[in-house]
Amino acid sequence: MTSSNQQSRAFGIEKTIGIDGLIESVVPVPAPGPGEVLVHVHASSLNYRDVIILEGHYYMPIPSGRIPLSDGAGEIAAVGPCVTRFKVGDRVTNAFCPDWIDGPYATNYSQYSGDVDGWLADHRVVTAESLVHLPDGLTFEEAATLPCAGVTAWSALKDLQPGQTVVTLGAGGVSLFAIQLAKAMGARVIATTSSSAKAKQLKALGADDTIDYKSEPNWSQQVRQLTNGKGADRIVEVGGPGTFEQSVKSVAVGGQVSMVGAVAGMEGSIEFMTLFMSQARYQPISVGSRQDLEDMLRFIAMHNIHPRIDSEYEFDDAKLAFQRLMTRNVFGKVVIRH
Repeated sequence: MTSSNQQSRAFGIEKTIGIDGLIESVVPVPAPGPGEVLVHVHASSLNYRDVIILEGHYYMPIPSGRIPLSDGAGEIAAVGPCVTRFKVGDRVTNAFCPDWIDGPYATNYSQYSGDVDGWLADHRVVTAESLVHLPDGLTFEEAATLPCAGVTAWSALKDLQPGQTVVTLGAGGVSLFAIQLAKAMGARVIATTSSSAKAKQLKALGADDTIDYKSEPNWSQQVRQLTNGKGADRIVEVGGPGTFEQSVKSVAVGGQVSMVGAVAGMEGSIEFMTLFMSQARYQPISVGSRQDLEDMLRFIAMHNIHPRIDSEYEFDDAKLAFQRLMTRNVFGKVVIRH
């Protein structure tokens, strides 16, 4: 248990009006109840979802005072009654949905920073069942990048076979994780990008080929050329309607388009017969369960994968971290050290 006079820093979203609505405060360190643990948070990371929430564009209402960020990592500072899963000092990170342990997604699962407080705080009390142990090879900063973007990429690829071809779109967090995971799975990776500078970075990360989607807006033609007309076995589709038509035209017969997000906007269309004749699977991806996180952690430990970090900020500079991500000119995850 913790002393009632201990204090902890936390940021809350007082109003969904952008960065000015993010307010830092000092609050008492909470004590864990039955089945709960107190986590001393050492690092958290941002996803573009956090910007959408802060700007008031998320699909669910955000109550005043909600602590943001879905991704964190730290160590167990105290355990409540009936907890056997962890002990004080264990290094942990969190599943994106605290009550999604395994099995298919259900719409009633809670989400950190959406309908429950997130990880932009020095201490958090959560259920022990919502956390997983960290492998020794990952730092807290690296581990804090994984719960959302890392697990999403894993869920988009986890049944991939060696020798198959994957297409990733752009240089966002999910796409970068997808490159690293796909290469470790023995796949060939074709990455789309907007600049020659990012193309070099993507190849350094593991991409085998890159396509400039600004000079080649119909980039599906290049995917077909690079695959001798076959197309890609898996598309990690983060663009949404703005890129979906090209993804459909790029996928191999019987392949899969893993539908992750809509960063390219909501404008776009697709001819039904093009989609139908692809005979592909169009699979929406909703991050993943705690079991998916555990499976991914074992895989990245086995293959010595280290997440790509763009920049790190101190806790009191959290607003600067949001500003950095809002530029959209990042390569890797934006991390906050606590």
